[in-house]
Amino acid sequence: MHPPPRRQTRGVARRDAIVAAAAALVLEVGPAAVTHRGIAARAEVPLAATTYYFASLDDLVGAAGERLAQQWALHAQSVAATVAGPSTVDEHARTLADAVLPEGDETAVRGHYEHLVSAGRSRALAAAYAAGRAGLDTAVGELLATLGLTLSPELVVALVDGAAVSALSEGHDIRRRAATVLLHVLLPEGTSA
Repeated sequence: MHPPPRRQTRGVARRDAIVAAAAALVLEVGPAAVTHRGIAARAEVPLAATTYYFASLDDLVGAAGERLAQQWALHAQSVAATVAGPSTVDEHARTLADAVLPEGDETAVRGHYEHLVSAGRSRALAAAYAAGRAGLDTAVGELLATLGLTLSPELVVALVDGAAVSALSEGHDIRRRAATVLLHVLLPEGTSA
């Protein structure tokens, strides 16, 4: 079998750079502020390249959403891969919070949740996240099984998301708040956190 022609390889790399630029801009400025011109500048490609590879801005934002959803699931998988041996309920809560929250500092987490809240305004982005959610749920489900917990992945994601939005709006430490909320669910009834 012959390797792909060099021109085809460059085209794949260019398309990938455009999607990566769109994903970064969705996180930084939100989907409503993403433009062909901004994506082209960020990807360092001619403006025409964004319309060559994507029929519309919605298609491009959708591809960016697919990439972001995949990254979210891969992050959860990478956290799950670090679990080794028995751990405490506190450690379970912190591990689950770390798996669902995005990598990075508070600024990265803030950007993640700001764009998630606004994603519903973009049909393409919302559809990409809805489709990509299965990957996150699978990764969180595998982590729950590894930890020996019977919670549903959907519940864990909802608890972490809610705790993150609450912490962001109230000026609290996001990771600590998410772990504390999970701890309340993980501890036996009548036990205090």
